[in-house]
Amino acid sequence: MHKIKVNPMATEDLIEIKDYIQKELDNPTAAVNVINKIIAKYEGLKQFPLMGVELSTKINAQTDFRYVVSGSYLVIYRADHEFVYIYRILYAGRDYLKILFPNEVSVDFQEE
Repeated sequence: MHKIKVNPMATEDLIEIKDYIQKELDNPTAAVNVINKIIAKYEGLKQFPLMGVELSTKINAQTDFRYVVSGSYLVIYRADHEFVYIYRILYAGRDYLKILFPNEVSVDFQEE
């Protein structure tokens, strides 16, 4: 079974998600539920580290990032033989490719 390592940026993402739902949307119960679902989703990667979609299926670039969907959020991660590294947790409606690849001038999208 793999072990989970959470990047500090992913931890900050979780805090921002919780704060937004709790304070801006004034729904503390939903905030806790969303965070718990996201954590449960990435904890599932311990047993099935390759269950996520390869991010390279969305862009014309080779990358070892994968992602799983939890509600309206994407858990971006990488896996090796021992660990699953949770890199970012992003709202799916954001331009997550620009966030993940900020130094790229343009990202060439693949048609689905």
